Amino acid sequence: MLAQSDEAYMSAALEEAKKAFSAGEVPVGAVIVYQGEIIARAHNLVEQRKDASAHAEMLALREAAKNLDNWRLHEAALYCTLEPCAMCAGAMILSRLSFLIWAAPDLRHGAHGSWINLLDLQHPIHNLQVRSGVCAKEASALMKEFFQKRRTFSPNSSQDICRS
Repeated sequence: MLAQSDEAYMSAALEEAKKAFSAGEVPVGAVIVYQGEIIARAHNLVEQRKDASAHAEMLALREAAKNLDNWRLHEAALYCTLEPCAMCAGAMILSRLSFLIWAAPDLRHGAHGSWINLLDLQHPIHNLQVRSGVCAKEASALMKEFFQKRRTFSPNSSQDICRS
């Protein structure tokens, strides 16, 4: 049942990633689905909040817990446009999230096999099911465009598209 809607939900996560892009944030978006409905939406806000933990996944987990009035997110699925980092993967386990579906790999920080592999290890308390590669082409293209523009000097500004 869940797999049939993967592309539609990932499309919503991609819309969040585009919001991050427009704000000069690394374009990562996430949505959390519970009982067939999106209950949380978020995009990276690291630069805006000056907070390394303001990843799309972390913000979506917080919003979902608030909306469900429960930090345990059993039977919820998180759709993210980028493979989660170790921090986000750990939070997903601790939140008792049931499913993670991610789009593009993160070779520098990915915690589902690209850099390290936390999510396939048997955790003593909770494990989640993971699928990857859903809408990977679109998510990768958005990320590539962002970093190309970031490196390109804007003739109308003394700054590049966003600060590092």
